[in-house]
Amino acid sequence: MSGATFVDFRDVWLAYNDELLAANQFAVEDINLQVREGEFIAIVGPSGCGKSTFMKLATGLRRPSKGSIIIGGQPVTGPLKISGMAFQAPSLLPWRTTVQNVLLPLEIVEPYRSSFRARRAEYEARARSLLQGVGLAGYEDKYPWQLSGGMQQRASICRALVHEPKMLLLDEPFGALDAFTREELWNTLRDLWTARRFNVILVTHDLREATYLADTVYVMSRSPGRFVARREIDLPRPRDLEITYTPRFTDIVHELRGHIGAMRRAGAEVAQ
Repeated sequence: MSGATFVDFRDVWLAYNDELLAANQFAVEDINLQVREGEFIAIVGPSGCGKSTFMKLATGLRRPSKGSIIIGGQPVTGPLKISGMAFQAPSLLPWRTTVQNVLLPLEIVEPYRSSFRARRAEYEARARSLLQGVGLAGYEDKYPWQLSGGMQQRASICRALVHEPKMLLLDEPFGALDAFTREELWNTLRDLWTARRFNVILVTHDLREATYLADTVYVMSRSPGRFVARREIDLPRPRDLEITYTPRFTDIVHELRGHIGAMRRAGAEVAQ
């Protein structure tokens, strides 16, 4: 991981329309964040705190009302081509095979789209290699309905990575899975990141997930969302699941939970 800054949010505020802006009602406020090249960060916080709004800003789907966002040395003025994204629902197209689903970004996004026909064999080899790397060898030509939920999510992550983005954005990607499958996919993501060292921004409610995977965890407040705590995860890498049973790991999870619990108590007092 180099010391260069890859993601740079400077005094970013977002109101969803002009009326809310005039009323000073912001979804997120005073966001300052500098992420090093190759760093894996996680964002945690209570429901409705603005985590998904932050992701829209990071992908360029939303422009800030105030402040500036620079990613990869360039001001963010629209949807980013250097990022890939995966969500809680895999959203695979049911009429396409697994490998065809993974190839989709290369078919529709430039500069790949214009060369897709000529380079299809190369791109398909890349997609199959990705699928094999996440344990889906033998399932490349199956349809989504023939895959388990965990397999579908693996394919979804491959689809987000097939165009070799510099940044992967993950919005609750494992939230709908059972605990065993979720932990398997933690290791899948860990291995992909270790091999390629792209930037990752993971939004999750799971404090164990954040602690296990991330270099740094940010805690977001209730709406309007702002970062209220930053915790560097000083656990050695590479990590395996055994570390999740150690006192050191548990202490970090409890510390993060304490920040969120304090916000909930403060919110309850305001509501009374």
